Formats: sequence, C-alpha cells, structure tokens
Amino acid sequence: MPTIFDPPPQNIRLEIERLNTALDSTIPRKTDHNLLIASWNLRAFASLTRQWTAAATDSPKRDLRGLLAIIHILSRFDVIAIQEVKGDLRALRDTIHYLGDRWAFLMTDVNRGAAGNSERMAFIFDTQRLKLSGLACELVIPKEWLDEISPDALKQQFVRSPYAVSFRTGDTTFILVTLHVDYGDASHDRIPELRAIARWMHDWASRSNAWHHNLLALGDFNIDRRDSPLWAAFTSTGLTVPQALNGAPRTIFADPQDPQKDNFYDQIAWFAEGSIQLIGMTCTNGGIFDFLPHVYLDLGLTKLSTSYRISDHYPLWIEFQI
Repeated sequence: MPTIFDPPPQNIRLEIERLNTALDSTIPRKTDHNLLIASWNLRAFASLTRQWTAAATDSPKRDLRGLLAIIHILSRFDVIAIQEVKGDLRALRDTIHYLGDRWAFLMTDVNRGAAGNSERMAFIFDTQRLKLSGLACELVIPKEWLDEISPDALKQQFVRSPYAVSFRTGDTTFILVTLHVDYGDASHDRIPELRAIARWMHDWASRSNAWHHNLLALGDFNIDRRDSPLWAAFTSTGLTVPQALNGAPRTIFADPQDPQKDNFYDQIAWFAEGSIQLIGMTCTNGGIFDFLPHVYLDLGLTKLSTSYRISDHYPLWIEFQI
C-alpha cells in the first residue's frame, strides 16, 4: 500500500507540476515583508484511501493524489484556518508529516451534537514565518447576551465554538478567529450566530487594539450573498471584507457569471476604520485559488466527484504587507 512519501506515478507528478505552475502565477511568493493568510473549508477532511487514485468502489474518495494537491496548495501560505476537520485525523496527520518539521498545527476537539457534525477547527502554520504569541481559546457567549430579548439574539452557545489563536511575525501580533456558522434549516437561522460573532469581534477588537493586537475573522460564515440579511448581520458592527475578495467565487459550484449570487460562504474580514482598525498590516492582494483546471483531468470527474477528493470550497487568501 503506497504512502504520501512514495514517489507518485508519472501522470501525477506531471499533474503536481501543472498545479505548482498555476500556484506560482496566482499566489504571491513569501517575502520578508508580507504575510499570507488563508481559509479553506476542506470537505470532510478526515480519513484517506492510501492509493494514489481511489477506485470507484473505494471509500473515502480522498486519495493520496488529492491530498498531495491539497498539501502543495497549503504550503503556499503562512497560516491556514481549516474548517471541517473531522474526528479521524489520518489526512491531517499525513499532511503535517509531509510538510515537515517547520510546520505545526493547533486544533479544537470534536464539536459534539448532531449540528456540530463532529467537526474540529484547525490552524496549520509555517513556524519559520510565524510564532505563537500565547493565546488559544474558544469563544463562549456571555450569559447576559443570551438573556437578551430580541428576535436576532443568540439563544444558545455557538453550535461550533469559534476558535481564536494569536500569532506573531516580527513586531506584528494578530489574532485569527475561525468559525463555521451553523447552516440551519433556513437561511434566517444563521442570523443569530452571525450577529453574535460580529458583536463579539467588535467588543474584542476594542480591547485588544489597545495592546496593538490585530483581530481578524475568517472561515465559513454560510452567507448567501452580499445584499442578504445574513450579510447585514455579519457586517453589522463594521467587519469589512476587502475589495479583492468581493467578486471571487467561494465554491466550485458558484455561477462564474455571478459569483455573489449564492454560495458566498467563506470570508476573511476585519475592522478597517476607527480606533479598531489593523495596525501595521496593509492588505495588498487576495483571491481564491481555482484547482479544478489542474487536477484529475485524466479521469473526467464531475465537480461533485472532485469535491470529495479535494473540496467543494476554494481556498480563500489574503496578502498583507507588514
């Protein structure tokens, strides 16, 4: 049985070369003065079929070929927030082993309950580029907020607790808060969680900014489109998504002619004005990486089939000058 460390077949080596050429032309290179942050909902990132190409009867469909493509994409960033890491850590362990000693990860335990979908929140980061600055926590809503009388008030804790970790690069410290908003039975079911995270972020930024600690939110917010009530809830306290991400599709199923119409789920956001804006971090670039034109071309897979091997979401990224 092959492992991720074994030389791949010739067709997969060529596939990875094509993928890296596309990455070179899309993702900025790491320099002494930039910071590359990404968020990626990796569909059911759990177990792995240890074959280079999974057979039609294999389960799971994610194979070494798909994982190798994922790893090469992840390696282009300094820190990546990953959603949908599951209880089975085989794919994550293989990823970290392949990336090597300069890479590390932090993650939560599995979210219990049916709505939590047995998911973890995780950060993978390049330790030669970033250092942990001491904080790692899950966000819990104060009882006073839960007691509020409002149709949009959160009545229970987050289904999947947002996970915050602080990092330092040079003299710049930043806190990343990643989350995966509960999809619910209808779109309005997401509004209480979105309003709660917006409120929490504003309250925290008001406190942390005094210590020159920058605060950013990233993850899968399950927002349908920019002009929806969900978007209004998400941005209600001033969270801002950079222009570089506004026109980018979030999932492989998005309408390329109107990427904001729906499936506008993933976001990277921060406060851009007033006393809580970022300090020492200037956004210069951002977007998604479209892996579809470069992987599994010989198999003629549908988008749905590819989503089980890599993901149904694109990796979303931002570059800062620091």
